[in-house]
Parts: sequence; structure tokens; C-alpha cells
Amino acid sequence: MAKPPASPWAGLLRAPAGHGEAPCLLAYSGGADSTALLHLAVEHRLPGLRAVHVHHGLQAAADDWAAHCQAVCAGLGVPLEVLRVQVAADDPAGPESAARTARYAALRSRLPPGGLLLTAHQRDDQAETLLLRLLRGSGVEGLAAIRSFTSFDPGWLWRPLLAVPGAALRDYLRARGLSWIEDPHNRSPRYARSWLRQTLMPGLRQRWPEAERQLASTAARCAEAAELLAELAAEGLPAVQRQDGGLSVSGLLALSPARRHLLLRHWLERLKLPAVYDETLHHLDREVLPVRPDAEPLLAWPGGEFRRYRDGLYAAARLPPLPEDYAVEWDGRGVLELPAGCGRLLPAGPLRATVRLPQGGERLRLAGEAHHRSLRALAQREGLPPWLRQRLALVYVDGELHSVAGRWRTEHKLPCEYIQSWSTAELPGLPLSWR
Repeated sequence: MAKPPASPWAGLLRAPAGHGEAPCLLAYSGGADSTALLHLAVEHRLPGLRAVHVHHGLQAAADDWAAHCQAVCAGLGVPLEVLRVQVAADDPAGPESAARTARYAALRSRLPPGGLLLTAHQRDDQAETLLLRLLRGSGVEGLAAIRSFTSFDPGWLWRPLLAVPGAALRDYLRARGLSWIEDPHNRSPRYARSWLRQTLMPGLRQRWPEAERQLASTAARCAEAAELLAELAAEGLPAVQRQDGGLSVSGLLALSPARRHLLLRHWLERLKLPAVYDETLHHLDREVLPVRPDAEPLLAWPGGEFRRYRDGLYAAARLPPLPEDYAVEWDGRGVLELPAGCGRLLPAGPLRATVRLPQGGERLRLAGEAHHRSLRALAQREGLPPWLRQRLALVYVDGELHSVAGRWRTEHKLPCEYIQSWSTAELPGLPLSWR
């Protein structure tokens, strides 16, 4: 007796290796793609399956959509949670980006540690994303477009339908008599993706029937290339890393521009800083790396700053401005949070003192030394970069400077010990001896 033909959906939702028992959270909008994914997930009996519907509140029918999703999930026996989110109206990246940011934040909040978040991105989405990235001038990493499986703290993001054409998913739904929601936003030419879908893609399909498949294939090859580049960057980064969290300027200058830019992008990704444009890296090559070691240049880009001190290149989020004439009374009985990225003071006992920030010209004579030294000279001797010097906590008792950051002390004895604490994420360039 001949075996029945295998289902084209068999094995489609087999979890990636090592994640077969992970609980599954499914993003369910009620649209065709997520409806197909929901039914396939039930057919495949995914472990711990739950669904989340994100209510953006952007359309008059949003409440009806939530009710539809609740009814479908109830019929399938899948627990559903409806999460209402606020979409930022003033997001400079536009309403699509704002809604996506709010949606993923909501989904992340419900994902258990080690769990799988399933979204219904399919091959048409992949092709559209590749075209959009091309039009934005993206590099190989961007042209990799949508990844089928990626880290998504506290778990993983899995897109099992990424190789499936959208038409095949609709055929699946029609064959089973299943209904879905049509979002009018998906047909509005106001949005870039919708314009591509309604205007450009039909013409491409008519001229090249395999357009989506070929575009998705290109994205997959770019993903492989991006993975290889990431491996090369990870292997090369230790050679130029410094113990204080920065990179060696001389080491970077010894590399070709292409390799240097690769390492810098990988480094910023590790630091969880926003990506930089090519022009920013070219400015770095011209205006930061080759200048004399005492120049102390700064180069900002949206979301971060490059700073240089001696042979170190550092990157961090933009530091907030320092307050003028900062002074606060401190009794030493609790942690004192300092302003503007200055860290915190950790006490070891009671203390009556005034805490200030440097205003310039401060001098002190360290215990055991014969001469006064300027704060600037002491900082240079320790290798503290300027942005750290400006954020040293000065502890005064009865109007006299007794201690700096808990590290440099005069001959005056304080009633208790204390220390100023930073993290290298807050302030890069912190010497190991100061951590």
C-alpha cells in the first residue's frame, strides 16, 4: 500500500537544535500569516504554547481585532493575553518603527527565560525587507534582512515561516476554511513597506516570477557573509583591546580601513551602542585616530560618542552635562548617587562632609608627600582621561578638601573610609586599579 504524500508542513515547526522543550510564546495579530502560524503551532503541539495579541490602539477596529483573537485562541485551547501598548507619536523613525518598538517591548516582557518567541514573518516579508535595506544603503549585515533564529533576551526569536511564500499560507487557511483579519495599514501607500507591496512587487513578479525567492536567497547569502565577518571581527578584536575597556589607537591604525571598520562595528555591537554610518567612521579615521596623543578629540553620532585619550579609543552613550556648582551634604550613612554619570559614593561608616565636583584649580597634598599637587596632575599620573577627571567626587570637611574619590587622601583623617564607584559602561577609560 502506497504511503500518503507527506504534508508540506511536516517538520516546519521543528524547534532549532537544543530548544525542543523550550516554552513557546506566539505573537498573534489575527492577520493571515500569524493565523496560519497559530494553527500550525497547535498541529505541531509546540510545548507550553501561549499567544499574545498586542493592542496598539491605532485603529478604530482594534478592540474588534482583540476580540477575534480571543475567540480563535479559545476555540483552539491556546491561552491568550492581550497587551495594550502606547505608541510614541513623535518617534523620528516614523509610526511603523514606533509601533514595532512598542510591540517587541511588550512581547519581551512576557517571554520566559530561555523561551521561544514565534513571529509569522514569511518569504514576502524577507524580500520586502531586503529591498528596503538596499534603498537605505545597508551593508552586508543589513542585507541579511530578517534572521530565522536569533537571540532575544531573555530567550530566543524564532521565525519558522521565513522560507514560506505568503500565498502558500493563505492557501493553507482557505483549505481549512479559516478566517483572518485584514489590516488596512497593509494596503496604505503611506507606509514604505505597503508601497513596495502594492506598487513595486507586482511589477517585479510579472517580469521575474521568482523575484521573492531570489531576493530571499540573496538575504540568506548575506546572512552567511555577515556571520563570517562577525567571526573574523571576534577573532581580531582581542589584539586591539585595552584592559580599560577601550581600543588601542596604534593597533587600529595598523589595520586596513576595511578591517578597522569591521572591528569598530563589532565592538560597538558588543557595547550595545547604536550602529554608526560609514561617514562617522571616515570622520574617525581623519579627525580622531591620527591626531597627536594629547589632543583629546571627541566625535559624536546619534546615540553615542567616540573619545580618545593617549593611545585609547573609547565609546559610550553620550555623557549628560555636568551641573554647575554641585554641592551636597553627605552623612556617609547610605549610598550617595552622584549626577551626570559620576557614579556613586559607597560609605563604610558615618561621615559629615560636603561633596563637590571639580571646578578647576583644585590642589591637595597627599598623605606622606611634601608638596601640593594639582588635581589635573594627579589624574594624569594615574592615567585618568578628562571625562573622568571632571567627575571625581571631592569630599570636603569643614571647608577643606580631605579626599578625592576615596582614592587620594590628605594627611587629614576621615571618620570612615569610602569609595567612588563607576561601571565601565557608564564611564569608559577607567583604569583597572580604580574598579
